[in-house]
Amino acid sequence: MELFVSEGNPHCLKVLAALKVTGVQCGVQFVNHEGKVVPFLPCPAVPTLFLPSGQHLFSSNTICRYLFELNGPESSDQCNQWLEWEATILQPALLRALHLAVLQGKGSEVPKVLQGPLNVLDQSLAKGSTAYLTGEAVSVADVVLWGALHPVLSVSSLALSDHKSVKAWSDRVAAVRGCQSAAQKVLQGKGLEAMKSYMQKQPAPQSRDTQPCNGSPAETDEGERAVSEEEMEAAALIWSKDLNACSHPAEKQHPVMPQEGNRNVLITSALPYVNNVPHLGNIIGCVLSADVFSRYGQLRGWNVLFVCGTDEYGTATENKAREEGLTPQQICDKYHAVHSSIYKWFQIDFDFFGRTTTEKQTEIAQDIFWRLHKNGFLVEDTVEQLRCENCQRFLADRFVEGTCPHCSYPEARGDQCDKCGRLINAVELREPQCKVCRQTPEIRSSKHLFLDLPKLETQLENWLERSTSSGDWTANAKQITRSWLRDGLKPRCITRDLQWGTPVPHPDFKEKVFYVWFDAPIGYLSITANYTNEWEKWWKNPHQVELYNFMAKDNVPFHSVVFPCSLLGAQDNYTLVSHLIATEYLNYEDTKFSKSRGVGVFGDMAKDTGIPSDVWRFYLLYVRPEGQDSAFSWADMALKNNSELLNNLGNFINRGGMFVTKFFGGCVPAMELQQEDKKLLAVVGWELQQYIQLMDKVKIRDALKHILNISRHGNQYIQVNEPWKKIKGGESERQRAGTVTGVSVNIACLLSVMLLPYMPAVSQTIRDQLNAPQTCINTMLQGPGTFVCALRAGHRIGTVSPLFQKLEADQIEALKKRFGGQQITASTQPAAVPAPPVVAEVKVVDGSDPEKAKQLAEAVAEQGDKVRALKSQKAEKAVITAEVSKLLDLKKQLALAEGKSPEPAPQKGKKK
Repeated sequence: MELFVSEGNPHCLKVLAALKVTGVQCGVQFVNHEGKVVPFLPCPAVPTLFLPSGQHLFSSNTICRYLFELNGPESSDQCNQWLEWEATILQPALLRALHLAVLQGKGSEVPKVLQGPLNVLDQSLAKGSTAYLTGEAVSVADVVLWGALHPVLSVSSLALSDHKSVKAWSDRVAAVRGCQSAAQKVLQGKGLEAMKSYMQKQPAPQSRDTQPCNGSPAETDEGERAVSEEEMEAAALIWSKDLNACSHPAEKQHPVMPQEGNRNVLITSALPYVNNVPHLGNIIGCVLSADVFSRYGQLRGWNVLFVCGTDEYGTATENKAREEGLTPQQICDKYHAVHSSIYKWFQIDFDFFGRTTTEKQTEIAQDIFWRLHKNGFLVEDTVEQLRCENCQRFLADRFVEGTCPHCSYPEARGDQCDKCGRLINAVELREPQCKVCRQTPEIRSSKHLFLDLPKLETQLENWLERSTSSGDWTANAKQITRSWLRDGLKPRCITRDLQWGTPVPHPDFKEKVFYVWFDAPIGYLSITANYTNEWEKWWKNPHQVELYNFMAKDNVPFHSVVFPCSLLGAQDNYTLVSHLIATEYLNYEDTKFSKSRGVGVFGDMAKDTGIPSDVWRFYLLYVRPEGQDSAFSWADMALKNNSELLNNLGNFINRGGMFVTKFFGGCVPAMELQQEDKKLLAVVGWELQQYIQLMDKVKIRDALKHILNISRHGNQYIQVNEPWKKIKGGESERQRAGTVTGVSVNIACLLSVMLLPYMPAVSQTIRDQLNAPQTCINTMLQGPGTFVCALRAGHRIGTVSPLFQKLEADQIEALKKRFGGQQITASTQPAAVPAPPVVAEVKVVDGSDPEKAKQLAEAVAEQGDKVRALKSQKAEKAVITAEVSKLLDLKKQLALAEGKSPEPAPQKGKKK
């Protein structure tokens, strides 16, 4: 093997460091930046690795990964996610930063340019408990990110003091054998000055906030993509073809049923709990992502059925009913309507939005239960449970908290510890407390039924091997599923001592109901059954139907392990999930969404902001947490609206349409394509292909960037050709103005189709303004992508008007303040007077106020979450101290409301 590198090239620093860290035997040659070491490439490509097979690798990240995997294990999914992030997010920002620092002498602006990516890296490192990005040993991800950042971080004048975790991590990687010597060889001890010659050869980066995203992030090139003559001619040939002959996309005929010979796609989004109003994170994690993919699938010509509904059984519903003085059914009816209204405003286009409190749910759940019982996959066992005598009920896992038995974390839940991540049996908690009344529960015994997961483990693993290898499972879905299987499966309880739920039909358990996570996923089947009596054609048809499940990552185990085991054990030819799509978490600004504290935007509030639902959809999809947690930010939303929607996308589409109206009487002019036009067609066609490849793989956020790339290309094309000037010139110049205008409005037509899954109302508005033929919808996204001339010469367009409005700073500041939340104080009164407990009456001690105590208990829990989040993020000490003070004050208020002394009593085993 032979590695070709050049001095001053930051990509060469990465590969040289990887070579030295791995110790792979390989020759190294230094060449100049213009060295053409790969003969078949039209432009120089350094670094390049010549393999013994005669092949060449010339992507720096691919070379690094190859070197690490040569004598070691395959890169983990987490490593690959970091490499993708480095190529698509960090590198474009670094290119701009280096251009400013090295060529323009504006080093002071570098921290601002890199702030966003470094915040992400710093937060991830702060949250992690390992020395390096993916574990206790240095990985290819560490070397690649360190090599990319080292030239900037090593310059003291550009030191980024706000990112202490990044600095500590960088120092650790720098100490690894070979890293510093690689930096010395590439930078020659000259720092950024050594990069001047290299940077002068690079195209000036566009001044924009977003970065382009490539279908293969590890292969991202620096600079403009080269377009060959063959690509230009092929694009021009496609452009000249006619739209599809069929008149227009047919309206959906309900009920939608599987079709022989078509791709039949069944889409579900995780059923939202009925008793909660969904916040923005809930919306992007499940229903919005699924809606985008459903709309896209229909554009591709697939036969799609999209179902969802409210999950209505369980303790949470009982508790909400008690709080509001309603019956559980009344609560379900009330909040089902709230959910339906919210999703309708967000333009979520379900084929059917149902609910789990139906006869079909009971019928199907009980049928699966009896099949599992008949097939020997259910076992009985006596369970010790926590029962609160004050509330007169057994406590569901999430209604009890205490000290973790594994790591001593003081606020672990009854099912899992948020700190160490270990699953917990509630009776194992030390010093448990009922979260409703804060009394200490007692341990009681109760007989329950369990799904025998160990007995189904082999079947499950065989199915998972097939599904994860052939389907599109997100990396986190695979990781979470593997972690469940790694320690071996254990029997899982499927019954509960509750009243509100699907009744267990077994005579020995007639006082019990099904545990919500056995019952809730069956809701997908029963909701479909309420949509069509022929539901089994979707749910018992694994050879004809592909099932996509959309959810947030906390729901993964129930969809990848528990529910599939239920269906496998039923042995009734059920359709199992083919593609499991899980997002990470969306946070709100620098904290969590909290209804009780008024923090964050919830679904029923979004429409009151005056911001159109399409803009909400766009921004949520732009920051969709695909590979890691992300955050909603008012300032960033305004920036993306004003830069990407208003100045980029909207500006381009409006300009083309206005030129047709103003210069050509409202009719598309004749177009005579030159090489420059053909090149643009090829570039746009390539972006379209990347969009389709990404959307096919459900990379929704990344695909959106290609839409914005196309409008950027279009704006640059108009700016360079200046049709508003050429229209005033001679015949050839007027013809040129006509061609540029005609090509531009046709690109706008393409954009309207690509936007349809993301911004359906805006998409329709664009097509209305262009008077675009309906056939463009079922042409553009066929096959690998077909960019044809949909608006021919002479086509009359409609009335053109701006698509977007600017979000002003004062408007955003007011919204940020409105949704920033405020703490409950002693004078705060409950919004509604909760109903008295159904069974037991709460005894009021002198000076106590049970209703206020209930409100304050929620506030304490929320503030505790906030403090823990700040500590895990290693926030500034002053910030943490202030929030801890608020927490202590709330606890004192809670003690007073409970009729206790506000001074904490000594507790056994705890330090004073």
